[in-house]
Amino acid sequence: MRKQNVSIVIGGAIGLVVSSIHYLGMAAYRVDGVVEWNTTYVIASIIIPVVFCTATFGHFPKYKFMSKRLISIGAFTVAVVGLHFTAMTAINIIPFNLSDMPMSTDAFYGMAMATAAGGFLVLVTGLVSFVIDSSTREANSQEIERLVATDALTGLPNRRSFREHIENTLAGFETNPLSNFAVLYIDINGFKVVNDTLGYSVGDVVLKTFADRMSETLSSGEYIARLGKDEFAAVKVYNSANELEAFVQKVEDSIEIPIEVEEESIELDLAIGIACCPTDGHYADELTSNAELALRRAKSNASDSICYYDANMDDVVRHHREMVRNLRQAILKNELQLYYQMQANVQTGELKGFEALLRWTHPEKGPISPALFIPIAEENGLIIQLGDWVLKQACKEAALWEKPYKVAVNLSPMQLMQPNLPKRIHEILLDTGLSANRLEIELTETAIFEDRERSVHVLRQIKALGVNVALDDFGTGYSSLEVLRSFPFDKIKLDRFFMDEIETSSVAKAFLRSVLALGRNLSIPVLAEGVETENQLRILQEEGCDAIQGFLLHKPSREVPFEHNLDFADTHSVKSAAGPSDNLFSMVKLETRRG
Repeated sequence: MRKQNVSIVIGGAIGLVVSSIHYLGMAAYRVDGVVEWNTTYVIASIIIPVVFCTATFGHFPKYKFMSKRLISIGAFTVAVVGLHFTAMTAINIIPFNLSDMPMSTDAFYGMAMATAAGGFLVLVTGLVSFVIDSSTREANSQEIERLVATDALTGLPNRRSFREHIENTLAGFETNPLSNFAVLYIDINGFKVVNDTLGYSVGDVVLKTFADRMSETLSSGEYIARLGKDEFAAVKVYNSANELEAFVQKVEDSIEIPIEVEEESIELDLAIGIACCPTDGHYADELTSNAELALRRAKSNASDSICYYDANMDDVVRHHREMVRNLRQAILKNELQLYYQMQANVQTGELKGFEALLRWTHPEKGPISPALFIPIAEENGLIIQLGDWVLKQACKEAALWEKPYKVAVNLSPMQLMQPNLPKRIHEILLDTGLSANRLEIELTETAIFEDRERSVHVLRQIKALGVNVALDDFGTGYSSLEVLRSFPFDKIKLDRFFMDEIETSSVAKAFLRSVLALGRNLSIPVLAEGVETENQLRILQEEGCDAIQGFLLHKPSREVPFEHNLDFADTHSVKSAAGPSDNLFSMVKLETRRG
């Protein structure tokens, strides 16, 4: 609309210019007589070129058809001719009586020829300009369409063209259902290593070489496109399985010959996922999605880099992708909740605080275990967003508690690698109003050893805020003592694995004694996780453990049980609180173990 308005203004301006040129010419013409002007015709001579020039430049050029464009030329001609005859009618000359001789015949015909030649020149100029403009527009339009449909680096069709080709092929199969066709998704294995070690310019040469090799071998019914990065796609129309296998082999052969770039001989191979029509789908979205699923399996399969779509095997991947989408929606729609599990003093039963546990109840599928969705969040980059939500929500809810108990929140290794983590924790504490000494951050030794020097630096910044830092799952790593030497933790949490064996294994009991002795020597309290039986509690009391957490106290709940009876002197009251038969699903927390 804006372009058309500009064109209308330009057309009107050109009409005024044409009128001005005519009247400037008339003003320069010397006449031996009295000149009289008819105002009505003068105004009409100005309006006519303005109106028709506006139509010429503002309306008709938008049509692509030749007939409409010819109307544009006609409108401009009417503007010029209309101006001329109307303006000439507007003037009346009363000549002085200088001579009775009429104009000579030769002079009259000369003037007529000059006028005709001038008019003809205007028309020819207009036609030539139109032809040049039309050819230029056509060439520009074709170039734009080519750029839109083509990959700039390889010259192959791009993702958009690939999609259109599949849809056109499907449309053709409605009239000729005897043939089959396959959609291939192709990925160059090891291409990232080429980019990282040899540079992007070398990577570009590799992509272009592969594209050129494929293009040179294409025959009827075969199509290749680049989707992006090192991802390509192909279509093969075939009548027999042998024809499809031959095409797949041709694709493989295109990369088998080493690519020579800057004195480097680069050897690569491909991963190929294949979906066939009609067996694997009847629509473009269905076929491309299934081919992509088969490609994922081919990339993860060390024994076979060519995989055909298999509904049973690829449903696992499909379910994984659906889970990622649902988890993103759960974060946006606040479908997540925090449950809290008690932490208490072993000897007195005094309530010490609560650990925040993440729960997700899908509106249709019901409760989904953190053991399932936390690894998915890690793999797909959602764990940072998820962990941030847990941290903020736990602080927000704890700030509203009736009593100022501590709240413990588990951090993932990926969160710990964020350079702005201390700043983010400080912002959350300020926003929620929770005192820093009421927040306890829990992390595993594995998380710290991802980058020990960096992790310790971040932890010192967090501790400087007044936040407590606990070492979670102590004893499951390979260098627990080294971690304790690196940083002054406020608490050691003994992994529940040892509670499972403490009643029957002398080794587990000996390890417990060693950890408790270590904690006393370093002045770090020790909390035992996963306490479920009275006998486990009795052993921990005898060995001098500081605190416990587990189903024996109370199962995790949405409401914080501030007034719960924790009188450990009365074993009956302990037993009535909860038992090992409670739902173990509730014990799963937001944690990201490696290995």
